[in-house]
Amino acid sequence: MENNEQQTELTASEISSLWTSYQNDTMLICGLRYFLKHVNNEDVQSILGQMLSISEQHKKKLTQIFNNENYPVPQGFLEKDVNLDAPRLFSDRIYVELMLQMGGFHMAIYGLALSQVERDDIIHFYSDALKESHEMNKKIKEIAKEQRLYVRYPQIPKAKQIDFVTNDRFLTGWFGDRRPLLGVEITALVLNARRNALGQAIITGFSQVAGSKEVRKYFEKGRDISSKQLDIFTSILRDDYISDGARILTSEVTNSTTPPFSDKLMMFLITTLIASGMGQYGTSMSLSPRHDLGVHYTRLIAEIAKYSNQGAHILINNGWMEQPPIAADRKNLAK
Repeated sequence: MENNEQQTELTASEISSLWTSYQNDTMLICGLRYFLKHVNNEDVQSILGQMLSISEQHKKKLTQIFNNENYPVPQGFLEKDVNLDAPRLFSDRIYVELMLQMGGFHMAIYGLALSQVERDDIIHFYSDALKESHEMNKKIKEIAKEQRLYVRYPQIPKAKQIDFVTNDRFLTGWFGDRRPLLGVEITALVLNARRNALGQAIITGFSQVAGSKEVRKYFEKGRDISSKQLDIFTSILRDDYISDGARILTSEVTNSTTPPFSDKLMMFLITTLIASGMGQYGTSMSLSPRHDLGVHYTRLIAEIAKYSNQGAHILINNGWMEQPPIAADRKNLAK
C-alpha cells in the first residue's frame, strides 16, 4: 500500500510543508553549528548537538524525497551563510530560551503539517519529527530548570465551586468594572511577552552585525517594536498584579560587530519569527474575550504585518527570497 501511495503525486499541502521544512532545517543547521562554537555549559552543548544531528537527518530525508519526486531540491541555506570564525554574539542563556521557544514552534508546525498531509511516507516523516520535537522540548525544559533559567507561568487561585457568567462585565475592557484576567488570557500574555523579550535580544544582536545599512536599520526598527510590544504585554499583566514571567535578555548579547550569519539568513529568521508571532497573536485574540485585549492584539498584528511587509521587500530586492511551491499561472498560460 505504501509503495503504491508513493507513486501518487504530492499535494499542495505536502510539497509546501516539505519545502518549508527544508528551509527551516538548513537555517537551523547554520545556526546550531555556530552556537556550538561558542557554548560553555556541557548540558546546553549536548542539546545543541542533538538538535543539529536531528536537523541534518531531516535535511537528508527531505533531499531524498525531493529527488524521488524529481522535484528541485530547494537552495535553503548553505555554508556561505554562516561564519564559524565570528566571535560569540549570544550567551548560553539566550541559547536555552531560543531552544525552548523553537521547541514549541516546531511542535506546532509539525502538528499542523501532520494534520494536512495524506501520503504514508510524508505522514511518517512528520510523525517522527513531532515525536523528536516533543522529546527535545522535554529535555530542554529539564536543563532550563536545572540551570535555574526556567520561569514558570503565573499561578491563579483554585476555584471553590462551579460558576457561570451572569453579566457583561465578563467582556468589559476599556470602561466599567473590568474583570480580572482569565487563565487563558494570562497564558497568552506571558507567552507573547517572552517571545518579544527573546526577539528583542536576537534582533539587537543582528542590528550590531548586519552588513547592509538597509538591513541594519530594519533590525533597529524591529528592536524598538519588540521593546514597545513587550511593555504593552507586561503592563497589562501588572495591572492585575501578575508576574509577566519575561526576562529582559539584551544584556545577554555581546558587543561583537562581526557577522556570524549572512544578512539573508538573519532576515529569514526574523521574518519567520514575525510570521509565527502574527499567528500567535491571532490565537491569543481568539482566546481573550475581554474587549481591550482584542483591540490590543488587532493593533499589534497590524503593526508587525506592516513591518513584515517591509522585510519582504528587502528580501525580494536583494534576491534573497526563494519562491515557495506555487500553482500554475493559468491566465498567463492561456496567452
